Amino acid sequence: MQYKKNQMSVGLMIQRCHRWRQKRKQYLDQARITADVIERERLLQLAEHYGRIVSDEQGKIDGVRDPREKASTPAPESCENDDDDDNGFPDFIKQL
Repeated sequence: MQYKKNQMSVGLMIQRCHRWRQKRKQYLDQARITADVIERERLLQLAEHYGRIVSDEQGKIDGVRDPREKASTPAPESCENDDDDDNGFPDFIKQL
């Protein structure tokens, strides 16, 4: 029963993480098309904030998952294809 609860909890964490990745991508896309420098900076800061949240949540997910589960299943594909999305920004912004 504990395994089932743990599995459900991890599933919810993964869903939240996915939503935050989508939000981060949305802010990066908006920043790319925004002409106003101040608004662009605000959007980039929001995207960075969501990037940190995703990183923290991913650490929690990795900590909660059973080590046997990690070894038996192949690594999941990342939803984050930021290399393609950040072509319009300088290198220091791509690393956010």
